[in-house]
Amino acid sequence: MRTNEIEVLVNWGDTDKAGIVYYPNYFKWFDIAGHQFFRSCNLSPSKLEEERQIIVPLLDARCNFEKPLLYDDVITIRSTVEEVNNKTIKLKHEVFKEETRTAHGYELRGWVKQTSEEIKAEPIPKDVITILTENVPPTDKSPKTWFNA
Repeated sequence: MRTNEIEVLVNWGDTDKAGIVYYPNYFKWFDIAGHQFFRSCNLSPSKLEEERQIIVPLLDARCNFEKPLLYDDVITIRSTVEEVNNKTIKLKHEVFKEETRTAHGYELRGWVKQTSEEIKAEPIPKDVITILTENVPPTDKSPKTWFNA
């Protein structure tokens, strides 16, 4: 399945009073990583909306926290298509500090047609399924791309 990676620098504002990343930031990073994933395979949410009247709303999300992250840590978020069903896409996200996985989780997104009259889930087209299920490894991260999220 297709995979993409982004790097994020943990900012001071991402941490709590103890200096550890505050948990909602993982969901913010998952959202950023998901949007970057779709951009990496030429399916950016804005392009989908403009060209196909499709939005990809979040239906479910989960995160398991394994090790703490701190201010100034550089992390990599690896996003991989885990499932493509008739009307949903499940992206698995793994957060790494160097080689150590610090958290993992997922986002479940719908494939939804939005018109002025209604919003309705639709079957994912075959061309999109092909793109999402291609065995594409993560893109080369050199030179480093920083997302100050």
